[in-house]
Amino acid sequence: MVSIALLALAPAAAPTLDAPILPPQARGLWRDGAVVIHGARSVVVGHHAPEGELHELARRADAAGRRVSVVLGRPVRPLIVVPRSAAEAARLAGVGQVDGLAALADGGRVIVVPELFAKLNPTGKDVVLAHELTHVAAGTDHLPVWLYEGFADYVGYRDSGLPVRTAAAELAAEVRSGRLPGELPGPAAFAADGRDPVRLARAYQEAWLACRFLADRFGEGTLVRLYRDARAAGVDRALAALGLSAATLTARWRDYVRDQLA
Repeated sequence: MVSIALLALAPAAAPTLDAPILPPQARGLWRDGAVVIHGARSVVVGHHAPEGELHELARRADAAGRRVSVVLGRPVRPLIVVPRSAAEAARLAGVGQVDGLAALADGGRVIVVPELFAKLNPTGKDVVLAHELTHVAAGTDHLPVWLYEGFADYVGYRDSGLPVRTAAAELAAEVRSGRLPGELPGPAAFAADGRDPVRLARAYQEAWLACRFLADRFGEGTLVRLYRDARAAGVDRALAALGLSAATLTARWRDYVRDQLA
């Protein structure tokens, strides 16, 4: 069941936005025009957003939360924020720009970038929501970017039904042309500055296949434990518990990429 509350707030009524119906991360976002939708386990807050779109988003957020819960083994209750524009999304997240991003995790919430999110097909929307909710629920502190982005994509694509070559189309094109990635992608490869969207897509795909390799080789539960161990003790120690080093993981991942995409 989905319920709705419309908050049209004049300045004098601003304290109403801090009512108990909203989680702390959704309070005080806008002075007027906030629409709040409650799903079965999610809360969606939109700024002058069409109610029908927010209802749909709540249903998708409920489903994405269940998918993340299955992998992490604990409840996930999504909070989704839908600003009016990409510029407003960037301001809410405190970043310079959000080029190439359909949504982003920001503390305990997911901020949708409305222009790009609206262009996604239904499967793409589900993958993006599960990806960003994984960031919110699992955390990213003290981790290399390839691990937290790859793990989030692992969860996002896990039940999508997409073939690997479809989900990793840009990387597949590189591999078919004889070019394998030489190393796991670092922070620069994930720069959402709009300058090289194909490279950005490949970076996510490379990271995804690294985590997919770990799940295929050692099991999903081991991947989840590695992620948590890496947050607690560092990725090198977490990999060593599996008999891997950064170098051996990279070599096996490159073989896996070739086998999956060539």
